[in-house]
Amino acid sequence: MQNEYDHEEMIMVKVAWYYYMENLTQQEIGEYLGIPRLRVNRLLDKARKNGVIHFSVRAKDSSRMQIERKIIQRFHLKDAFIVPPAINKNDINENVAKAAAVYIHDRMDESSFLNMGYGDTLSRVLNHLANISEFPINVVSLTGGVSYYLPNAQSSIFNAKLYLTPTPLLMQTPEIVRAVEKEPSVDQILNMTALAKMTIFGIGGMDDNATIIKNGLLNHNDFLLLNMKGAVGDMLCHFIDANGCLVPSDIEDRLISTSLDALKNLDNTIAVAAGKDKAKPILAALRGGYLDTLITDEATAASILEISEQI
Repeated sequence: MQNEYDHEEMIMVKVAWYYYMENLTQQEIGEYLGIPRLRVNRLLDKARKNGVIHFSVRAKDSSRMQIERKIIQRFHLKDAFIVPPAINKNDINENVAKAAAVYIHDRMDESSFLNMGYGDTLSRVLNHLANISEFPINVVSLTGGVSYYLPNAQSSIFNAKLYLTPTPLLMQTPEIVRAVEKEPSVDQILNMTALAKMTIFGIGGMDDNATIIKNGLLNHNDFLLLNMKGAVGDMLCHFIDANGCLVPSDIEDRLISTSLDALKNLDNTIAVAAGKDKAKPILAALRGGYLDTLITDEATAASILEISEQI
């Protein structure tokens, strides 16, 4: 049984939908998706040849495209990329990461710099990007915590240039943070983030699977206190409530991390996150206006829409 989904086919479905169902021109589709018109033409031709379309979009893809459109319209996004349900629940993050890598790769060139956050899914995205790219990927870290960005022993990353903030993610005191941020090596990375073509980040939940819990950066008591203050999740270790507002805490003052205000002002912000436990934190991030594009799976997207109608 095939567990992996052809992510290029997902792009074909998208192009076919816009062309046949929404009557956009190939030029308009290319501009909207950020890909060359010639690639749009080739994708349409391939879609016709391999049976993706027969002058209609397959029912299962049509349903997913409708969810994408609702997500885009409801939260005023530039785009959304919804991955089909994984046969094995353990494959959700892997499938979403592969889709994100294809999506990002189609929109970058050899001179592109990418801002990247940390986390399990993001490390998978970077791994797949480095493997499918014919040129080195230039990656700028959005936070401190060098170890979060380095490939592990099982990783096959070989085609990436990493520009890392040379500090821990969490400092002992706010005074140390202010001093470290003035260091030339740190200031240089902070300046690079403003010039990157795309910004890719994850959205964490408030559970034991969170990267910052697994790595011992925060403990269960820290999470309990943040929960009591109304936190539903985090982005770049900044904790937000259900409306996407920052939850104040002493942790916030000790972070070496791109601020949420700065994140809002970056170009082409892409959030990559999936799993039903992520629906509420993703919804909070959407309500806060931190992302231009959402890449997730179909079940999570449907859950986001359902929850957004209830609260």
